[in-house]
Amino acid sequence: MSTEEFRKEQQFITDLYARLDQLRDQAEVAVQSALSQVGTGLQARLERDVMVAEQSGLLGALNAGENGLCFGRLDFQDGATHHVGRIGIRRNDRERTPLVIDWRAERARPFYLATGYSPMGLRRRRHITTEGRTVTALHDELLDLTDSERTGHEGANADEVLLAALDAARTGRMHDIVQTIQAEQDRIIRAPHRGVLVVEGGPGTGKTVVALHRAAYLLYEYRELLARRAVLVVGPNPAFLGYIGDVLPSLGETGVLLSTMSELFPGVHATGSDTPEAAEVKGRAAMAEVLAAAVRDRQTVPQWATEIPHDGYGALQLDRAMAEDARWRARESGLPHNLARPHFAFHIIDALTAQLVERIGADPFGGPNLLGPDDAAQMGKEIATSREVHAAIEELWPMLTPQEFVADFLAAPSHLPDAEAKLIQRDGGEWTPGDVPLLDEAAELLGEDDSAARAAAEAERQERIAYAQGVLDLSAGSESYEFEDEESEVLAAHNIIDAERMAERHEEADHRSAAERAAADRTWAFGHIIVDEAQELSAMAWRLLMRRCPTRSMTLVGDPAQTADAAGVGSWDRILAPYVEPGHWEHVRLGVNYRTPAEIMEVAAAVCRAADPSFLPPSSVRSTGVRPWARRVAPDALASAVADAVTADRGAGRLAVIAPAPLHAALLTALPDASSGPVPDLTSEVVLLDPRQAKGLEFDAVLVVEPGEYGVSDLYVALTRATRRLGVLASGPLPPALGDLPTA
Repeated sequence: MSTEEFRKEQQFITDLYARLDQLRDQAEVAVQSALSQVGTGLQARLERDVMVAEQSGLLGALNAGENGLCFGRLDFQDGATHHVGRIGIRRNDRERTPLVIDWRAERARPFYLATGYSPMGLRRRRHITTEGRTVTALHDELLDLTDSERTGHEGANADEVLLAALDAARTGRMHDIVQTIQAEQDRIIRAPHRGVLVVEGGPGTGKTVVALHRAAYLLYEYRELLARRAVLVVGPNPAFLGYIGDVLPSLGETGVLLSTMSELFPGVHATGSDTPEAAEVKGRAAMAEVLAAAVRDRQTVPQWATEIPHDGYGALQLDRAMAEDARWRARESGLPHNLARPHFAFHIIDALTAQLVERIGADPFGGPNLLGPDDAAQMGKEIATSREVHAAIEELWPMLTPQEFVADFLAAPSHLPDAEAKLIQRDGGEWTPGDVPLLDEAAELLGEDDSAARAAAEAERQERIAYAQGVLDLSAGSESYEFEDEESEVLAAHNIIDAERMAERHEEADHRSAAERAAADRTWAFGHIIVDEAQELSAMAWRLLMRRCPTRSMTLVGDPAQTADAAGVGSWDRILAPYVEPGHWEHVRLGVNYRTPAEIMEVAAAVCRAADPSFLPPSSVRSTGVRPWARRVAPDALASAVADAVTADRGAGRLAVIAPAPLHAALLTALPDASSGPVPDLTSEVVLLDPRQAKGLEFDAVLVVEPGEYGVSDLYVALTRATRRLGVLASGPLPPALGDLPTA
């Protein structure tokens, strides 16, 4: 019986991959056919179109489904049977009969939610394990105990497939969990699109991978909207983005922008670093008002009257009252600084013109001014084009870029207490992650005067229209005059298209994906935003993200117990209160730890309970029987002890050495083949990280070095990265919660 079941499923998988190959061939043939039907002049443009289609369309989805295409089967009580897989594939028949249904389809939900108590119409659920295109294992769950049919693949443990996936060795890349989504995770993945969903969970609860599967589900369910607006996933650091980078492509989704906060101001990549104290000051919500006040400081008036030379009539006087009136009027416009500048300039020019008209046209006998409106208008044009006048306006109300303004502000911080100003003061240097929200805030306060760019674009458009009109005129002139007196049935180009439409057809199309265009546009409004380690972001960072998502369609993922950044808001209420009405956001908690064995979780929880006796850790579903260990060594022997511990653990999976950043140079000497740096190669056998870099990552084994130098949250993170083995090495005192660990 079991052999027959294997044979049937293997034949189905073979036929399914044959259909996949057929669809892929058809798509590639269609591409080649399209390329062959155009002239060489359009070849480059069409090739770019095809490239985009391959990356985000059918071919991308088909290629993504190659590995683990089908992983389950649903046998319903009414006799219906459906296979479940990564993507939906139909037969090539008139009815377009489904061969396999997409895991995100509503019909697939029983695969994740059905239980013996609530079978959802199922009598049997089958898990299919494949290696490449070969079936390697079947596991059947009976949901209808009255069903007498047996296949020989029924398992006593319903969690057998899940535990096998959890026990598998790590690869340095996060894998999707599409085959093992649990019921509590499925409800989060399929939650409604609108509104803010907060997903809280301790280490190993799968909150990150659940959020990524939620992105894939939303792109499936709301394809038209989100493919156009794109989805943004914000991660804590570049190493983390590399770690999760394969998940969404493996599910056939590429219309997603992965980014850190440091990369969310186009043209700026923040590679510098702040002290924790400086980051905390920069991250405060009050910095928005501080920057607004600093912008107002750049809208100045002269202390004394400024003389502006004017040929033939003596110097004009730009005095304080004139500038104050112009500034008041510009501010009353309510426009950002750069956009209000033309209002300021207009009132200055108008006042100087009135001064000049009064000087030249004044009647010595006290009568009306001798100059007429045309004379005044001409004088106004002269003043408006005066280099000296523009220099004076620039001095009082300068045109500013966000980079210029923030750099000047950091060189001499204003509107802050002296002690806080000294913390953030910096003259030059690299941008830091804490600067990015300040740059974004500055961009909002300053605005961008794009009138020149719009004028240039319009001039270019008019030039294209004029050229197109010339082409159409030539076409009209080349018509035969034989039909001059007859109504011709032959249509020329000008009969079916006008110059404007013809010019539009020849505009250069933007072939970038929505995610690529969003990455280059600071004002882009995303269809949905997912934020990982959300508790770490500052109040200023949240102002930036909320501007990127006016609809407030967001999934926030994190764990307040792991808040380590001094600028982190931590509390969900404090994060959302300024932007979302109470009761308009949902909070769910994942309470099951799938990654961290119970032996390790017990130690990590003890660290948190020492600081907060009420702390409740997530419950681990696994136990390995291997207890963590700790060892004290002499300070001068620390590096060699780390090297010995790594050597003893080699060959048993991927290992992370988590140590304070100042120790990395010495440890790299002892571990020359370890990968380290801002973006380490997580697929390496040994990786050297600091606690902040380790957030969200997992390894088969972890060696925590000098735990006494960590804060509680950093130590909690470091201790919960291991899926199998944990060791601790210290040259100084161990934290009390680790004092009872056995010595290896």
